[in-house]
Amino acid sequence: MPEDNKGPLSTAGPPSGAPGPPSGMPEPLSGAPGPPPGGAGRALCMGGRPLAAHLRARAPELTRRVLARLLDELPAYAELPQEEIAGDIAGIVQHSLRQFADVLDRRRPADPGEFGRQRDSAALRAEEGVPLEAILTAYRIGAAMAWDELAAGALPSDLPDLQEALGYFVDFQARLTTAVSGSYLEVRQVLDSQEQGGRHALMTALLAGEPLESIAGRTGLRPAARYAVLTLAFTRTPDERGTGQRARVAARRKIRRVRTVLDRFAGEPALTALDAAGGTALLPFAAPPSWDLVDDLVAQAGKAADTRVTAAAEITGPSGIPAAVTQTAEIIDLVRETGRPPGLYRLADVLLDYQLSRPSGALPLLAGLLEPLDRKPELLHTLRRYLADGLDRRATAAALHVHPNTVAYRVRRICELTGLDPARPADLQLLNAALVARRSLG
Repeated sequence: MPEDNKGPLSTAGPPSGAPGPPSGMPEPLSGAPGPPPGGAGRALCMGGRPLAAHLRARAPELTRRVLARLLDELPAYAELPQEEIAGDIAGIVQHSLRQFADVLDRRRPADPGEFGRQRDSAALRAEEGVPLEAILTAYRIGAAMAWDELAAGALPSDLPDLQEALGYFVDFQARLTTAVSGSYLEVRQVLDSQEQGGRHALMTALLAGEPLESIAGRTGLRPAARYAVLTLAFTRTPDERGTGQRARVAARRKIRRVRTVLDRFAGEPALTALDAAGGTALLPFAAPPSWDLVDDLVAQAGKAADTRVTAAAEITGPSGIPAAVTQTAEIIDLVRETGRPPGLYRLADVLLDYQLSRPSGALPLLAGLLEPLDRKPELLHTLRRYLADGLDRRATAAALHVHPNTVAYRVRRICELTGLDPARPADLQLLNAALVARRSLG
């Protein structure tokens, strides 16, 4: 950040390690004491100039220079209307400069109640969506330039006045920052609560399948043209596996981090209903995103929140959201039941399992194909593992901690008892379907 050095004791802000107020002057924020002993009736001076009078005289020019730096260095201010910069912003800068001149003139700290104009301005910036960081940076820039102006040309003999002025400067900035931050956060809390309430009402209406015209009229928000409907499932983070406050904080942190990733991906706040185990998210889009992007989103969410995320997704318009939520929830259940790894899933990824899990007269018959294995749980377990491993006998043996010959023996017994051989393509399909049917029937 550029500096405007004007003298041997000039600085863009209070120097680190600078001496505190002289004896008799109160610490910052300690109240409104009287003038220091021996200082009554004498103006604080620097380089032979009374500080208060000099700051008042230079306030208009200093205001123009401060505004130029704000527009040059802070994009949030450069985007504001020019009339607002020349009006409210310029007025607040000059008001703050003259206000500090009054502090130097009377040699007493400012009263907290004197910052009403700055509070009102901060409230307006909060309504406009200007970040608090940008506002505080703007005040810091103005303060640094004001101090630079005051300290220009200071002489060694001015050190006592410089120390006293520095004490008032630090105190003034602390009180001003407190007033501005408090006002800004109060307004943002109200606005955020209203926005959150509106988004919650919009999500509730979309999940209930309400007509679009009634949704806009009731919530004040218009649904997007398309939504990515996600059902999410999270694993517990290491910190969540304990109990007490630490586990609760870890769960809330996980949810917050997932939401941050979803919001960034959609370019606006996503509609979410999440808890520590997972939930539903509706991501608004003008045009459907590619599946590769959605897949990357799921990976980013897991990395940001230190959790493994399993997600099922469907792209649909507002009217299709209720059915999409039901379907993605069923896909998540299938993924869990079949032991698939975390990641993103679509209906096409579990098509056979999904279709076979629908109620029909064929399900009991399919499930009955494996009834001969009910009294041989080790054979049923081996069959599941063997099919999941793509008929790889050695991989199955390693997973079950048995010898490959044991796997071969068990597969022969399965063939003998069921009459179905996994090596025959038609029988392999039936065995897979029978396992799905058994899971579907519980």
